[in-house]
Amino acid sequence: MAEILAYVHKEGFFHRLHPFTKITFILLFGLMSILSTNLLFLVLLVVAVLIIAYFASLSTEVMQQFKLITLMSIILIGLTIITMPSGDTLGYLIPSIIPIIGGHIPITMGAIDFGLVLTMRFMVLICVFQLFVISTQPRDIVHTMEHMKIPVDYTLMFLIALRFIPTLQIEGKRIHEAQLARGYNPGSGVLGKVRSVAPIVIPLVSNALARATVLGLTIDIRGYRTGIRTRIREFAFQRRDYATIFLLIAAGCGYTMLIVQQII
Repeated sequence: MAEILAYVHKEGFFHRLHPFTKITFILLFGLMSILSTNLLFLVLLVVAVLIIAYFASLSTEVMQQFKLITLMSIILIGLTIITMPSGDTLGYLIPSIIPIIGGHIPITMGAIDFGLVLTMRFMVLICVFQLFVISTQPRDIVHTMEHMKIPVDYTLMFLIALRFIPTLQIEGKRIHEAQLARGYNPGSGVLGKVRSVAPIVIPLVSNALARATVLGLTIDIRGYRTGIRTRIREFAFQRRDYATIFLLIAAGCGYTMLIVQQII
């Protein structure tokens, strides 16, 4: 299984775009998904992102995370069913044939619609952010954020948080394999999975704290506070970047017109 939010070296068109162009892509699709409540439009956004991932040769990496997205989607729909009963009642989460507690927690059409809207928004946001991260090297992200005049402390926090996710995933997998090699058998089923968490989480957190200390010392040794930077390479805008930004602006204008005309 590929690491979550880890850079993937490929030669697709999305890799060759300037990081600022990708940030514009994230902002546009993110705003459209957040502002829209039209389920059909959100589904089209998800399809558009998957098509972009396919032509960028990143569809495999994006689809590998759909198990997590599906789980979170089920949780979102379940929460809306429990907390937002509205519209026609389709049934009950607790069947009426069960004595005393039966016939409670209605499953309504309004709750399902709103849950699906939240799910589509979640899918769009996760997929576009993943496309950006797995197609952009960390150093290019840092340089772009510096050019955007974002305070360097915030840039550093963002990059460290981003890099810790795949690192912790790899280390957690190694700790799990080490526990199995030592003969640890937590059992099967849900209870087995729950029991297997503690032997992994405790050393994982301990190692993460130790790594954070080493990272802090490394940052100071390398003169982080001096503010002097040396760059191996500089990204420059190409024709493909201008063309992509033009298409994004056109898409944004089209979306605004649909909003004004109350079509979506």
